[in-house]
Amino acid sequence: MVNHSQICWRYGRHRLDSLRNNTPSGLARTTETKRRGVVASTRKGITSSHQWITLYCFRFNRKSHFGGRSHACSLPHCRPITARILFMFKLFEGFTDPFPKGEPQRPPNTLWAFCRHYTHGFEKPLIVMALLSTAIAIIEVSLFGFMGQLVDWLSTSSPDTFLVENQSTLIGLGLLVLVGMPLLIAFYSLLIHQSLLGNYPMSIRWLAHRYLLKQSVSFYQDEFAGRISTKVMQTALAVRETVMKSLDVFVYVMVYFTAIVVILAQADWRLMIPMLIWLAIYVTVQMYYVPKLKKVASEQADARSLMSGRIVDSYTNIMTVKLFSHSQRETQYAEEGMQDFLGTVHRQMRLVTGFNIWVEMANYLLVFTIAALSIYLWTTSAISVGAIAVAVSLSLCINGMSKWIMWEVSALFENIGTVVDGMTMLGKPITVTDKPDAKPLVVKHGGITFDDVSFHYGENKSVINHLNLNIKPGEKVGLVGRSGAGKSTLVNLLLRFHDVESGRILIDGQPISEVTQESLRSKIGMVTQDTSLLHRSIRDNILYGNPNATEEQLLKATAQAHAHEFILGLTDPHGNSGYDAQVGERGVKLSGGQRQRIAISRVLLKDAPLLVLDEATSALDSEVEAAIQESLNELMQGKTVIAIAHRLSTIAAMDRLIVLDKGQIVEQGSHQELIAQNGIYAHLWAHQTGGFIGCDEDEVEEAILA
Repeated sequence: MVNHSQICWRYGRHRLDSLRNNTPSGLARTTETKRRGVVASTRKGITSSHQWITLYCFRFNRKSHFGGRSHACSLPHCRPITARILFMFKLFEGFTDPFPKGEPQRPPNTLWAFCRHYTHGFEKPLIVMALLSTAIAIIEVSLFGFMGQLVDWLSTSSPDTFLVENQSTLIGLGLLVLVGMPLLIAFYSLLIHQSLLGNYPMSIRWLAHRYLLKQSVSFYQDEFAGRISTKVMQTALAVRETVMKSLDVFVYVMVYFTAIVVILAQADWRLMIPMLIWLAIYVTVQMYYVPKLKKVASEQADARSLMSGRIVDSYTNIMTVKLFSHSQRETQYAEEGMQDFLGTVHRQMRLVTGFNIWVEMANYLLVFTIAALSIYLWTTSAISVGAIAVAVSLSLCINGMSKWIMWEVSALFENIGTVVDGMTMLGKPITVTDKPDAKPLVVKHGGITFDDVSFHYGENKSVINHLNLNIKPGEKVGLVGRSGAGKSTLVNLLLRFHDVESGRILIDGQPISEVTQESLRSKIGMVTQDTSLLHRSIRDNILYGNPNATEEQLLKATAQAHAHEFILGLTDPHGNSGYDAQVGERGVKLSGGQRQRIAISRVLLKDAPLLVLDEATSALDSEVEAAIQESLNELMQGKTVIAIAHRLSTIAAMDRLIVLDKGQIVEQGSHQELIAQNGIYAHLWAHQTGGFIGCDEDEVEEAILA
């Protein structure tokens, strides 16, 4: 009978050869690589069903290269086998949920509580994994004991009667080795690889990412974006390894060594003594080196994330780096981070070398001692030849296993160090939170009240100091003041990027601290001077204002913002054009004026009842600004507006101008009233119209009169 796998192998080779002769060079190289992979895999003796399907049946779905047909293995046995095995894979992959529902909570700040927090939903497969590991360890050690008995049977039995006398035992052993263990290990492998290795860390990343999205703006202002993302990725894998190694490796090792001691004691209690001495030496070496490795691992994780943060910072701000010709300085800045990281690697490797030398010395001492003691006991007729075989085999097995244990324990404590390092960031409390009974904000009129509001950043002096301001529904208010006067801070407090320290802010009589942040910000449209776009398409960025908007609404918004024309001319390296073109990270592929027009389009599409303009036209040239100003005037109709501008001509026509200085309102009124007061506003106006900042007074007067 011809083996089915051989059929698939020959069929696969024939298919590859035919494809290579009739396909483009790129695909030929791909298939050649696959063919070599099959040969290499065959030599290694791969038995995984998934690998057999992938490597031998060659299920292709490349319609562009094969005339629109899906080329799958057409042998009668391949399809049902493929379906069954894929079903088995998906079954185990579905045992755990990588994207758990529910609101993410702040993780605890202690190691095992932190790991337990992120293990929710994975407890059952982890327990089953530990039980399977226990069963495998017991069976493997028991096989050593049975082999010793087999040696004794062979030495005392006649070849003519051996099979008859031990038939049932040998059949049972064969079934265990050929059927029982493969099935047990297959189940164990499916559980590990399909249910845990992928889904477990993804669940941690998912929960950590959602939790970090709730952090306040100040959290992200204090950290490298690259460092945060590195912590999320590193910590997720480290938690998985910490939990799984603690359960799987420790359980396996404890059961394995306990079984070894029992088997040696059954042969002769004196054989147990070298094993216990070795174990004492091994544990002592572990206790000395592992804590040191843990400490270095924590330092290494922090150094790695800092290095990544520095590198990403340079890439993110590459225009600034090139503009100031600081490539060499940035290289040195990154090198310092790399040197710090490399220093931790060198310290780690020194410890590993010493660790390895001590373990090897203990291992070979064990092998020699057990072999010598076994021979001595055999010469005194205290043990049989089978016992010698078992004792020496187990000592050699321990010699190899101890190295594996050494690396597993070292890796465990390295991962513990990484988890401890990640806990400090991922476990930070969220400073701006919704109350448990927070309700959605309802805006009927749009009145805004700042009631005795005070706020300061960190240890600095107050930025906002007992400020009172009432903005009527539909009123257009301009905020004026020198840099650092508190204008942007006031807007950030309204958006609840920070919580006020005293006083309160109300919208239509509703304290913003008592409504949900999502509903609050959904009612406020904002255009900032530093427009940041997502690394997505133009369409995605504009629809961020209203994901449910129609194509007609999208085009209307871009036309109003005078963005439609330049959008149609955009292309990217991937062949996308127009609204599907990618804007690059933070929108770096667009000019400042183009980014601002995209931002204005986004706010036009959002159509929120409250509007904040923070230097909304600062990046536009005069011609485009004049064209967009009309659209902004239409946008402001029926809305409550707060506008910030250093170029006073852009806000001179507002209903009321508020002048801030050192966190307090020092002047307020119309443009003419403030000029008449001859205060800070009049002083700023004189500077701008006097030549410090270009300003056309005739245009200003026309705007005010209008």
